[in-house]
Amino acid sequence: MAYDFKFPDVGEGITEGELVKWLVKEGDNVKENQNIVQIETDKSVVDLPSPKTGKIFKLNFKNGNTVKVGATLCTIDDGSGAPAKEEKPAPVEKEESKKSSEKKAETKSEKSDPKKIEATVKEEKKNDTQKTQKKGLAVVGVLEEAPDTPDIEYRSHVAVKKGEIQSNKILASPEIRAIAREGGINLLKIKGSGNDGRILKKDLPTTTEIPQQIIPVTKLETPAGNIERIPLKGIRKAISDNLTISNMIPQVTAMEDVNITKLWNLKEKEKKKIKEIHLTLLPFLVKAVIAVLKENPYFNGYLDTEENEIIVKKFYNIGIAVETPVGLVVPSIKNTDTMTIVDISKAINDLASKARDRKIAPDELKGSTFTITNYGSIGGTYATPLINPGESAVLGIGRIFDSLDINNPKKKIKVLPLSLTFDHRIIDGAEASRFLETLKAYLEDPSHLFIEI
Repeated sequence: MAYDFKFPDVGEGITEGELVKWLVKEGDNVKENQNIVQIETDKSVVDLPSPKTGKIFKLNFKNGNTVKVGATLCTIDDGSGAPAKEEKPAPVEKEESKKSSEKKAETKSEKSDPKKIEATVKEEKKNDTQKTQKKGLAVVGVLEEAPDTPDIEYRSHVAVKKGEIQSNKILASPEIRAIAREGGINLLKIKGSGNDGRILKKDLPTTTEIPQQIIPVTKLETPAGNIERIPLKGIRKAISDNLTISNMIPQVTAMEDVNITKLWNLKEKEKKKIKEIHLTLLPFLVKAVIAVLKENPYFNGYLDTEENEIIVKKFYNIGIAVETPVGLVVPSIKNTDTMTIVDISKAINDLASKARDRKIAPDELKGSTFTITNYGSIGGTYATPLINPGESAVLGIGRIFDSLDINNPKKKIKVLPLSLTFDHRIIDGAEASRFLETLKAYLEDPSHLFIEI
């Protein structure tokens, strides 16, 4: 019997992937759970195992092809019978023609019945009245005397059912969804012109209600000469979508220099004792950040614009930005408040290695409550890092440098530059300053940090 192995739904809202490499060829024998193909999604490269033991009868895609979720990747002959022949679907025209004929017959029958004609006229009048009422609401906007319909929000120019914009049945990028959310557009009522009905920017209604600043120019005049066009896809596309959403947050960055001489010496001392891991300052910094987050809970939350609520999280999953050959990814270290510095160091090294090798699991890339990005490892000193959507702040770590102690010019100290970007909608500058000052106190005197831990 032939078994069609289809690209499964791997979650995270992923609708398609790029076939990176077949690990088998037609005619090969495979065992159940044997990896047979590598697919790149916008999260990572995943190995998909064979669901059956048998022989590869047909491969339906080539390396580099884009595969939609639900498409048949290959056909496997499990040996219990001859592979089934592909069945061609009935022509759409015939089916539509059949439905059209049935509809015409039904209409003809109804036209001959006076009672049905009268009922139809009444129904049409009722629908016209409802449409007129709804249209009036749409034009006027939010009305005090709107009908008592609890599951309807009457927004600027269209009545939108709560939750419809986020419906999984809608094929639209996070950017399009954000534009719809901000403009009060009901995506369920828009016919997409993209692949499989995907909604594109050109499909959205042009209205002054939509903030123009969130619709960036996507095509510019190209100067004459040689150019290269590189498709935006995979992780790079996911980064683009996330930063488009992040750009809608009013972000402010505060900066501070920290004397970490004592912490540096402590790290070097512990480094000699612990041989099994490469100990850096980052796990110490993670522990200090957690202590400060507990004192400043808004930094461990985010603003839910749909419900107009500030969500404060009571768990501490620290995202660590990692550079990979295909772009920046942010693995999430779960429940860091329960881990030791050695545990955190091992987790950072493990997740960073997986991310660079494109072997990291989708679950390991989600759920962070606060993010740290260490651009100082490359050489940067100060920056204005962007907030990860779903969070309210991000901490940037610059390059450590030597400086003279202002209190003792003959003495050199180690200085760590910090840049804290925060969501100004829910966090004020004074709160950000207190966050940095508290963090500075823990880092400059490690004894306070370990007492807190």
